[in-house]
Amino acid sequence: MKVLNLYAGIGGNRKLWEDVEVTAVELDPKIAAIYQDFFPDDTMIIGDAHQYLLDHYKEFDFIWSSPPCPTHSRLRRSLAVESGQNEPVFPDMKLYEEIIFIQSHFKGLYCIENVISYYDPLIKPQTINRHYFWANFIIRDVRMHTNNIQYGGVGNWQERLGFDLSSYTGIDKRKILRNCVIPELGSLILDCARGNTQKTLVESINSKRLRINDP
Repeated sequence: MKVLNLYAGIGGNRKLWEDVEVTAVELDPKIAAIYQDFFPDDTMIIGDAHQYLLDHYKEFDFIWSSPPCPTHSRLRRSLAVESGQNEPVFPDMKLYEEIIFIQSHFKGLYCIENVISYYDPLIKPQTINRHYFWANFIIRDVRMHTNNIQYGGVGNWQERLGFDLSSYTGIDKRKILRNCVIPELGSLILDCARGNTQKTLVESINSKRLRINDP
C-alpha cells in the first residue's frame, strides 16, 4: 500500500504501520530530520503538504492528513476570548479545503484528522476521544485513557509514545510530542481502512495511561 502522510511531524500516527510504502511531507526541516531518523525507509519531502497533496494525490492508495489544529481548538479560543492571552484569529480553512478536495477527487482511502473544534464542524466527522476524523471508511470507536494529558511533561510523552528525543536540541519537544497521534490509534485506523475490523487495540491503548507525576 502506497501511503501519503501529510503534516507528518515525527510520525506518531505512522509508528506502528506495517507493510506500507510511505511518503511523508513535513514543512519544518528539524522535525523532518527526526522523522527520517525514526523511519529511514520512508521518503521524506520537506515542503508544503497542502501543495504536495494537490500535485501528487493520484500517486497513492491511502492518504493521511493532519493539518495544523491550533486555530480550530477550543483551548486557543478560550485563551483568546476569556483570558486575552491570545489574539483571535480566523480558523485556517485549509482543513476544509483538503476535506472537500480529497472527498471529491481522490479515488483511494483517506483519513483527515484534527482536534474537536470550538465551532460546529462544517462537514460532519467521526469523533474519537479528543479528535475529529473525516474518512471514507468506518473507524472503530475506542476509548483511551486521556485524563490530564495536557499536564504531562516530556518524560511522560516520550514513554507513552515510544519516541526518545533526548539527543535532539533546538526544538519544542513537549509541543512536538503532544502533536503526535497516539501510535495505537494510527494503527487501528489503517487496519480499518484495510478492512481489518477484527483487530482490537483497546487493552494495549489503555495499558499505557499517562502518569502526570513523572518528570
